[in-house]
Amino acid sequence: MTFHVERIDHVVLRVRDLPAMVKFYEQALGFKVERTLERLSLVQMRAGASMLDLIQGERPQSGGNMDHLCFRIEPFDRPAIESRLSPLGVAISETLDRYG
Repeated sequence: MTFHVERIDHVVLRVRDLPAMVKFYEQALGFKVERTLERLSLVQMRAGASMLDLIQGERPQSGGNMDHLCFRIEPFDRPAIESRLSPLGVAISETLDRYG
């Protein structure tokens, strides 16, 4: 079976001032808060068909503030994905259902 990347599902950014960044994305780009997870200090904002997740935290010593990027794959066929990626040296770890 074949699969394709449908879209970017979500991007997670680490931010120092969570309320200020939520306000910025609301005012500058019209994003709407879709969900807040207080225990993680995480705010998920709707960005069209995708999500922008903002998480309270300092950026790592090396690198930027992007925590991770997730693509929506359709149809989700783990064996097909492993078959395509393993020759490129990419190992697939556990698969989890996530909101977004």
